[in-house]
Amino acid sequence: MMARRRVLAGVGGAIAAAAGGKALAQAGATKPGASDALIVVDVQNCFTPGGSLAVPKGDEVVPVINKLAKAFRWVVLTQDWHTPNHASFASSHAGKKPFEVTKMPYGNQVLWPDHCVQGTEGAALHKDLAIAHAQLVIRKGYNPAVDSYSAFIEADRKTKTGLDAWLKAKGIKRVFCCGLATDFCVAWTAQDARKLGFQSVVIEDASRAIDLDGSLAKAWDAMTKAGVGRIQSAAIAA
Repeated sequence: MMARRRVLAGVGGAIAAAAGGKALAQAGATKPGASDALIVVDVQNCFTPGGSLAVPKGDEVVPVINKLAKAFRWVVLTQDWHTPNHASFASSHAGKKPFEVTKMPYGNQVLWPDHCVQGTEGAALHKDLAIAHAQLVIRKGYNPAVDSYSAFIEADRKTKTGLDAWLKAKGIKRVFCCGLATDFCVAWTAQDARKLGFQSVVIEDASRAIDLDGSLAKAWDAMTKAGVGRIQSAAIAA
C-alpha cells in the first residue's frame, strides 16, 4: 500500500496517471501520444543569464527542451508579457525593493525587478529555442494590475487564459510542464493543470528555479500534494 501511495504521489521515481490511465515510470521511457502536450513555460531572455530576472543556469534548459519537444505532437509556449509599470514590479511601489512582498487586492505579491515588458528584447523567447511546430503561444501577465504565473489562471485565481479549453478541444489528457522557473510559473502551471482535470507532470531537468527563501522545496511539496508527477527528461522517448 505504501508503494502504491508513492506512485500516486509522484515520489520515488514513478508517477501514475489518473484512474484508468497508464502509469509512467521514470525507470522506463514513455512515448508521448496524441493526448499528451508539452507546455514550455517562459523560456525568455529576461529569465536567462544576462536578463533582468535571470534564473540561475536558466539557459541550460534550452537544449533539453528542444530535444524533448521533438517527441510531442502538441506543444504550447508561454511568455510573460507585462505592461510597463506593471503592478508586480518593485519599481511601481514607492519605497519597495525587488523580492519584497506586498499586499495586493488578490493576495500577497512578490515584487520583481522590471522584466518581460511587452515588445522588448527581454520579453522575447530565447534565441536558441527551436520548436517550430509549437501550435500555441500563451501570453500572460499583460493585465497591468494582476500578475500571472500560471499558464492557465491569473493570480487573481479567477481569470482564465483559455489554455484549458484549447487543450481539451485537442483531446489532451496529460500535460508535461518545463521551463522557468520551477518554483513559480512552472509550479503554478502544473498545479492548475491538475485542478482543471489534467494529469500533470513536471520535467525536472528541463526546468530551473529561482529558489527564493526556500521557494523550490515549498513548490515541490505543494506539487506533490496536488498529485503532480516529477520525472527526468530521460523518461521521455523521442
